[in-house]
This record gives sequence, structure tokens and C-alpha cells, in this order.
Amino acid sequence: MAFAERTETKTTLLPLLHKQVGNDELKPPPAGSAMTKKGAYAAVSYMASAVLLLMFNKAALSSYNFPCANVITLFQIMCSCTLLYALRRWKIISFTVGGESQSISVGRSMILVPFKTLVKTLPLALSYLFYMVVTMESVRGINVPMYTTLRRTTVAFTMIAEYLLTGQTHSPFVVASVGMIILGAVVAGSRDLSFDTYSYAVVFVANICTALYLAFIARIVLPGKSSGLNTFGLMWCNGVICGPLLLLWITIRGDVETTLNFRYLFSFGFQCVMLLSCIMAFLINYFVFLNTTLNSALTQTVCGNLKDVFSIGVGWFLFGGLPYDFLNIVGQSLGFMGSCLYAYCKLHGK
Repeated sequence: MAFAERTETKTTLLPLLHKQVGNDELKPPPAGSAMTKKGAYAAVSYMASAVLLLMFNKAALSSYNFPCANVITLFQIMCSCTLLYALRRWKIISFTVGGESQSISVGRSMILVPFKTLVKTLPLALSYLFYMVVTMESVRGINVPMYTTLRRTTVAFTMIAEYLLTGQTHSPFVVASVGMIILGAVVAGSRDLSFDTYSYAVVFVANICTALYLAFIARIVLPGKSSGLNTFGLMWCNGVICGPLLLLWITIRGDVETTLNFRYLFSFGFQCVMLLSCIMAFLINYFVFLNTTLNSALTQTVCGNLKDVFSIGVGWFLFGGLPYDFLNIVGQSLGFMGSCLYAYCKLHGK
């Protein structure tokens, strides 16, 4: 992400989501519209950061056997807030749609946004907290290929969430492509579905949390529509609200003491994994907002299916855990074909 040039009269901020229309009003992409080049770039960036984040999280939780998934989530939130605070203080970014106007009035406040604005973002922040905590826990007890296979069913949960929250429906072509994705997930997981019921249940709960989080971003608190915040502002509010809640939770659970006694805490390899995990978490938060506002929540989850191909390949090579099986190959192929069919429908506005 390149920094914008500075002018003599005003600091030019990092590029945000949409061009401003009228009275600083941001318009969401209409349902069924074709994907733009900017939307495609956002989708590719999301997929790359998602693959890397999954690998680093898996390495911390499985390779190093770190027992406190919530602590990793807290570190990721703290890293994100630190970067956002520094960039905002240096006037490289703004938290508001109108640029500096609102930010100046709260510039001396530690929270950097009005308290009323913070309250407006509470539903999004709470859905984000559940999304982060449950998703992190779901990575631990299941191998990467089966994890990505089960996560593909998020598409169906997203369609249901969009329909319940906004009444949005999709064309028969889109429904057919999603059906193919679900069928692929069932076929791929058919040999393994009888194992580790708890881990599978956590993954499905993570799918529900993901669907609700994406739907909230795209339809309930779309940047600039009701909160007056842009992408970075919403990311900041998420961290400010979720950080203290998560810190309280891990303190009550005793995760702080467990972390301090962790045998690899000062290992260079573990620290590198944690640092890269935090960086990728910051980037994927930005690209999740960018992707869902430029495209749609459903497109976001289908992008997740496309990156699964790389996640499965890299995860299989690095972590193993799932022997070669013909049904798995067939299921993965069906899921990939379904994702490609959906992308074709979106690109042609079907």
C-alpha cells in the first residue's frame, strides 16, 4: 500500500474505500453488480493475507503447541491498534469519511473518535470479537486441509445472514455455484466427518460468526453510512472495544500466567511466528473491510474458497495430518469449480 503524496496545504491521506459522492455519502455496491478492477485487487490481497495468516496461526497453535489462542488474538488486536494510532498521530491516515474535520475535534482524546461514534460501532465490534476468538480456536484441533474444507460452508451461512438482515436474494446461477461448493465440502470431508466432533463443531460456529461479521460490515455499518468512519476508523473502534474485553477474559481464565510459563515464549522462532501473525491480522482486517465494501459479503466468502486451494496445498505440505484420498481430491475440485462459477457470474453481473 503506497503512501500518497503530500501537498502544501493539506496532508493527503492513504487511499480508502470509495470515492465520495455528494455530501460525503458512500454508496455500497448494488447486489448482482459486476466486479470492478479495484474490487478484484482487494479480493486477491485478501486471499494472500488470509493464507499467510492461517499458516502462522497454525504454526503457533500446533507446531509450538501454544495453549492460549485468545492471547494470540489479543496480541493481534494490540498490534493493529498500535499501528493505527501511530499512523493517525502522524496524519498518514484518517479515521473519518470527511478526512480531518471530525478528527481534529477529538485529536487530543486517547480514543481518537467521539464516544457516541464508538457506541454506534458496538454491534460490529462484538461480532468481530466472536469472529476472532472462535476462528482462532477452530484452527487448533483440525488439520489445515479439512479446516479449509469445512470453512467453505461459510458461503451458505453468509447467504442466510444477508437474507435475514437485509432481505437480499441471489440469482439461480449464484445459488447453483454455492450448492456446488457445499457439495464439494461434503464429499471432501465424508471420510473424516466421524472424527473430533468438538473441532468440527467449533469450525461451524466460526462459520456462523464469520457470516454475521461480514454481513454487519457490508449492510449494517457500512463505512461512512451511519458511523461517519472509514475503514481505518472501524478497525480502530473494533480494537478499542474488543481489546479490554478480551484482556479481562484471559485474565479471568488464567491465560496470562499460562503464557508467562510457556516454554517457547522467548524462542526466536515462536516470536517471529507471533509477529508475522500480528502483521497479517492487521492486513487481513483492512482487506476484509475493503473487499466487502467494494464487492459484497458473499463475494468475500467465495474469495475465501478460492484461496483455499493454496491453503490446502501449503498446509498439506507443511503440517500434514490428512492422507491422500480420492474423495478429498474430488471434493476439493467440486468446491473450486463452484467458486469459479460464482466468480464468472459476478464478473458478468448474472
